Amino acid sequence: MFWQTVALSALFVRNASAVPQAGGGNSGSADFLRFGCSQLVVERTDPLVNPGLLPSPHMHQVVGGNSFNITMDPDSIDPPKTSTCTSCIYTEDTSNYWTASIYFKSPENGTYKRVPQMANGRLNNTLLEQDGGLTVYYMRPFSGTKTMKMTAMRPGFRMLAGDPTLRSKSTKYPGICHRCLQKGDRVSGGSGAPCDSKDTAEFPNKPCPGGIRATVIFPSCWDGKNVDSPDHRSHVAYAPGSNALAGDKCPSTHPVRIPQVMYEIMYDTSGAMSDPKYFQNGKQPLVYSFGDPTGYGAHGDYLFGWKDDALQRAMDNLGKGCASEDCTKILKIQSGKDAIACTKAQQAKEDVGNSNWLTEIPGNIMVQ
Repeated sequence: MFWQTVALSALFVRNASAVPQAGGGNSGSADFLRFGCSQLVVERTDPLVNPGLLPSPHMHQVVGGNSFNITMDPDSIDPPKTSTCTSCIYTEDTSNYWTASIYFKSPENGTYKRVPQMANGRLNNTLLEQDGGLTVYYMRPFSGTKTMKMTAMRPGFRMLAGDPTLRSKSTKYPGICHRCLQKGDRVSGGSGAPCDSKDTAEFPNKPCPGGIRATVIFPSCWDGKNVDSPDHRSHVAYAPGSNALAGDKCPSTHPVRIPQVMYEIMYDTSGAMSDPKYFQNGKQPLVYSFGDPTGYGAHGDYLFGWKDDALQRAMDNLGKGCASEDCTKILKIQSGKDAIACTKAQQAKEDVGNSNWLTEIPGNIMVQ
């Protein structure tokens, strides 16, 4: 979890004393909101890139409000009104967050099994009460000691980070990366800011017995007009800087600062998946569900679904009753058990490879 050394980045904290400390609670005044979302469904749907298509080309894991469907038409679906539950810990968040699944390809016979996702850690070095899913951050940048004004997204807002066609390193998406965890990192998720020198844009080429932490960082600047664009990217932009988190100024074309969204997805690559025999001559056995054996094509989708002004209230109160994992003075929270209980049946029923070995990646995906 990057918050352990978040003081390395002036984007999130004013000074070292603001760093959240182990022990949980509202310790410090970290300028980000961090919470877990359990698995809602694993299926081949993608209402951003392939709206209305069932099934969509490749497998995704989805969390958030259970109004999620194949279109998510903003004219007919308002997640806070149409969702009856959310798999996220804050009940006012019925947004949907989704990423591609990862498959382990058996070097012995070429069959595939879906890599399970696991819970992330809390500040007090215990695991979040979470069934798979991912951890969501909403972050506020800083310039020295000056707070940057932020505007929460509005209904219908959606965006995409990353490019599934990439098979080599690209400077366009520096905030998408993977961290190889050792056994001792299992609960902490590894120290250090996200996508630093300990991370790689590609899949790790060595065993990761503590799992793999994948990070997806979204743009933090918005054109202030469009809630979407044809490519789901053009209406937003990253702040200028050397990486996705760097810089506190938005370009003139996208002058409105929005909360910066970040995902941490924890993949359980322990056991047989971390056998050293699978990592020789630069090879590794993992492949994304869209056929990417490199990892460079990792990406994430975001669809806003906060109720009323809940997200704006949380952002306005960061450091003032709302910090890191504790925003209960501002937002309504549910138990981990209730969040885990919020699930949705597959819209296109098929075996995703959780238990059974599959002869092919769902969708007859070719590895390339």
